[in-house]
Amino acid sequence: MKESDLKRVETHLKRTFNHGGVKVKARKVADSAEVCVDDEFIGVVFEDEDEAGSFMFEMAILAEDLPE
Repeated sequence: MKESDLKRVETHLKRTFNHGGVKVKARKVADSAEVCVDDEFIGVVFEDEDEAGSFMFEMAILAEDLPE
């Protein structure tokens, strides 16, 4: 992902989650980036292959992270 796309996505996620600690970081794979909150990895953003300029955010929620 281009640096400008990383910043655009980061700004959107900060606004959406109302959390200033969201960071979008480049990965070795050019079509995606890591999403972290307060330095904790939470998911991956991918460029949408079907729609130019759009992105998809993927976040796994593990059973061990959920309250009982």
